[in-house]
Amino acid sequence: MLRKQRSRRVLAGVLVVLGGVLMFMAPAIWAGLIVLALGVVIELAGIALEHQA
Repeated sequence: MLRKQRSRRVLAGVLVVLGGVLMFMAPAIWAGLIVLALGVVIELAGIALEHQA
């Protein structure tokens, strides 16, 4: 995927922050559950990407 460690870390940080923002801003209705789940998935992708570094 990304070969450069610096690029991978930056992307991982952005994904973790974006996931956190999505989880924080999710409304308390059923659609918010989808946004919350999307935030969790994005944050997990960022953590996994950073773990590979």
